[in-house]
Amino acid sequence: MKDLKVIELASVLAGPSVGMFFAELGASVVKIENKTTGGDVTRQWKLPSENPEAPQSAYWCSVNWGKKILLKDLNDAADRQEVLDLIRDADVLISNFRGAAAARLGMDPDSLRKMNTRLVVGCITGFPEGDPRPAYDVVLQAEAGFLYMNGEPGRQPVKMPVALIDLLAAHQLKEGILLALWERERSGKGATVSVSLLEAAIASLANQATNWLMAGHIPSRMGNLHPNIAPYGEIFHCADDCELVLAVGNDKQFALLCEVLGLPHLATDERFATNQARLQHRQALMAALTPAFRQCHSHQLLDRLVEAGVPAARIRNMAQVFEMPVAKQMILEDELPDGSVGRRVRTVAFFREEG
Repeated sequence: MKDLKVIELASVLAGPSVGMFFAELGASVVKIENKTTGGDVTRQWKLPSENPEAPQSAYWCSVNWGKKILLKDLNDAADRQEVLDLIRDADVLISNFRGAAAARLGMDPDSLRKMNTRLVVGCITGFPEGDPRPAYDVVLQAEAGFLYMNGEPGRQPVKMPVALIDLLAAHQLKEGILLALWERERSGKGATVSVSLLEAAIASLANQATNWLMAGHIPSRMGNLHPNIAPYGEIFHCADDCELVLAVGNDKQFALLCEVLGLPHLATDERFATNQARLQHRQALMAALTPAFRQCHSHQLLDRLVEAGVPAARIRNMAQVFEMPVAKQMILEDELPDGSVGRRVRTVAFFREEG
């Protein structure tokens, strides 16, 4: 990707994360920010603990590593022409303009691809064409059913703690752009790839969608629990007050769990012997397992579960996540314009070997 030139006219999270993806792979990425508003709005999305005078926020840093930043006013003819000149020999353009605004500025996909026939234009919108609503992530989580499903039974819906729909749309756009670049190698022609956040969200409903489409089941709030598997998502407190979560996917794993806990009789109890039986007697199963966890130290018990092949994990906070060597290896650092050090996690999680 070293010879790839990417122009980013996107803001907030979805589009910029696509730009950072290409930057991490070695592409030259130029991000155009709105000079009249002080740049991408996320520069101002600062935590109370952040320096209010800093020119960027931690949020902005999360998806803007490795880019050349230019502040331009696209309503100014000279600035707009400078950006068009950059696009003229670019390979990829990433945009989240609304259609009318893009056309007014001459930045719509048709106009740009007439100017540069090899250009791959990646467009992100919030909703499909014709829906003018601003597309904030929690709105999309509500519209696509995620909010309704997420949370504890009998309590209010809960959104995911990251802007999940933005990230899902970003992955869709990456895939579409990469496919268009591959096709360009054969045809020599660019393409326009468009994705809406709403469609990306619906495409990610997976088994929860088919539970409705095929079984007539409307997924409701279950907390961490899984509608099809038990024990899966149950949380247990150990003697040292640490919490473990289970993800037991089959009857063999359940029998192994019972052995580790010194409760082998539960594996043959007719209430728990099969997954369907465990789903029907979930509360009784939780009551039977809880005392055994309370008697164990979390680290020792987790080691035994891992050795036995039982899927389980310690519930980590963010500081504990970045104690793991694998997480430390995924940190990207750079020096920010104000002299401070920017730290964020890589968006690219795959490794490629040539030859």
